[in-house]
Amino acid sequence: IHWPVAGQYARVWLPDAEEVWKSAELIKDYTPGDLTLSLQLEDGTEVEYKVDPTTDKLPPLRNPNILVGENDLTSLSYLHEPAVLHNLKVRFIDSKLIYTYCGIVLVAINPYEALPIYEADIINAYSGQNMGDMDPHIFAVAEEAYKHMARDEKNQSIIVSGESGAGKTVSAKYAMRYFATVSCSSGEANVEERVLASSPIMEALGNAKTTRNDNSSRFGKYIEIGFDKKHGIIGANMKTYLLEKSRVVFQAHGERNYHIFYQLCASSHLPEFKPFKLGCADDFHCTNQGQSPVIDGVDDAKEMSNTRRAFSLLGTCDSDQMEIYQILAAILHLSNVEVKDQSADRCSILPDNVHLMVFCELMGVSFEEMAHWLCHRKLQTTTETYVKSVSKMNAVNGRDALAKHIYSRLFKWIVDSVNNALKSAKKQHSFIGVLDIYGFETFDVNSFEQFCINYANEKLQQQFNLHVFKLEQEEYMKEAIPWTLIDFYDNQPCINLIEAKLGVLDLLDEECRMPKGSDDTWAQKLYNTLLKQNAHFDKPRLSNRAFIIHHFADKVEYQCEGFLEKNKDTVNEEQINVLKKSKFDLLLKLFEDDEKATSSTKKLTGISGRAGQSQRDNKKTVGLQVRCLIIVCVFSQIIKVLTLYTPVIEFEERVSTSFIATIENLLKGRVESSTLMIDTKKIFSVTLPFTPSSVSLETIQIPASLNLSFLTRI
Repeated sequence: IHWPVAGQYARVWLPDAEEVWKSAELIKDYTPGDLTLSLQLEDGTEVEYKVDPTTDKLPPLRNPNILVGENDLTSLSYLHEPAVLHNLKVRFIDSKLIYTYCGIVLVAINPYEALPIYEADIINAYSGQNMGDMDPHIFAVAEEAYKHMARDEKNQSIIVSGESGAGKTVSAKYAMRYFATVSCSSGEANVEERVLASSPIMEALGNAKTTRNDNSSRFGKYIEIGFDKKHGIIGANMKTYLLEKSRVVFQAHGERNYHIFYQLCASSHLPEFKPFKLGCADDFHCTNQGQSPVIDGVDDAKEMSNTRRAFSLLGTCDSDQMEIYQILAAILHLSNVEVKDQSADRCSILPDNVHLMVFCELMGVSFEEMAHWLCHRKLQTTTETYVKSVSKMNAVNGRDALAKHIYSRLFKWIVDSVNNALKSAKKQHSFIGVLDIYGFETFDVNSFEQFCINYANEKLQQQFNLHVFKLEQEEYMKEAIPWTLIDFYDNQPCINLIEAKLGVLDLLDEECRMPKGSDDTWAQKLYNTLLKQNAHFDKPRLSNRAFIIHHFADKVEYQCEGFLEKNKDTVNEEQINVLKKSKFDLLLKLFEDDEKATSSTKKLTGISGRAGQSQRDNKKTVGLQVRCLIIVCVFSQIIKVLTLYTPVIEFEERVSTSFIATIENLLKGRVESSTLMIDTKKIFSVTLPFTPSSVSLETIQIPASLNLSFLTRI
């Protein structure tokens, strides 16, 4: 911020190592060219602030006291980092107000305690109100979306974003609760209850305690809530992505595995769970590594009852539920299977290994076969097939890979089951989407999971920049509206670093294909290729096995160890074949689903293997899946709603009358004019022949000769 002249008593913000920003007041007039500012801090201390003569950059000005505490940040005279932080702090500390607007964006502070601001009477108070008429609240945002959906018959999407532990999942739940409360009855029994019942199920299987958050979502989800013509909820559909599979077999100190495992262990005394031969969470390797099995204020046995009740609400009978819990119990026992070292490249499992016995019993498979393939693998050459023993380390990695694979298949099957339970026979008229995306993450140790999460956040931030700044300002310039350009951070260079040719993911996939590829050799390739070429890439001074990426939110140091293994995501096919011999119906369904998913993904991405290539070589790496997922699942489904619908709405409001006349002339006498209809009674209503569904956007056909280049297929 540049101020040509500042008189005595003008107030500014000074950067501070401890408090981030400190308030100070000028005690002497400043004129351009002065090399120092004479300032006094609020505690009376006098300081001299040096002005850099090359930039003349001065400290940010402080807002007048009368504006501090405003419920909309855009009302502030100066909108910069210290002004935003101070305004939020004043509202939170002085008045316990956790919500503040910033234009159409709602900023929320996580109070880490329950507040009495979400009851039914609060929902009723916000129902039917305009967004600016009431105090900032998640219900106001939900009401705005509901109102536009109902009044304007336009589908809506709410994006809930923020760093890990910010409170995104809870905010998304409150938005869904609002829609369930204000929407009129759809005629289907308990449909709102069923939509809300999906939350405890997904939290049990997809949430875990981290160092930042006792109930952290370890997957991303997009929930599309469907409404009928009377604006009542008729059903919902959920898409999930980037489940953190590694948590099934490893947790950092102070963290937990997925809640469902602790709920099961806490309920192991119940008669129906006796056959699972469970104990407390401390007894199992995959639930005791974090050494923090209990969450303050959470009763896991009670939460298990809530999970079971939610399954029942969605129509999952007790016997089907027990099959789910049986597979989860089997994973707990699998984590305790001990592998004995025999030599450098040989290992074995003792024939009396109790945990493997229970695993095989629960899964209905042969103990001898599973023990054999945990310690051996099949190798294929062009001429022969032979079996090779593996080292203890490789056997343990294979055991963990199997546990992760079973859990991820079960998770996907449960998501599909929830979607089937929420599906409606009625025709969907409109929808509101709620995106609860992974928050940006930076921990003491950051691995492949944080890399994928932060990559997804970079892509979402790019869409935010595009819509809030870039497209809006281009429109202003086109229409010659007087406007001072806002300089915003463009994160495309960082995205290029990750996804472009010879970027981080490309080099990772290449290293995974190398016969002797390793995390160390990959790290060296990163340094050699990217260190001098990209300003967003860096190498830590004291490590040759880590790299730094300068993300839009922060710089993050990633440890290379485990990247290749996690990216390959390999599982011993012979172990899967043993499981496929089971007579356990649900287990067989999991792997049928797996094969279908692999087949459809290959068709979708156009990836096919060369003749004679092994299945392992054909298998897509996780990095490639993440890229496909972001493009296909996240952005093809969600960003279509944001990108394809929104420009149409903006176009209706901004199109010139001469353009309408041009289009009308082009349409005269055309046979295919039904593909685009113009209603000049309204400003310019573009009506395309599709139902309001993200999937049906695929089928839009618009004559190229109409020159409607603003409508581009995503």
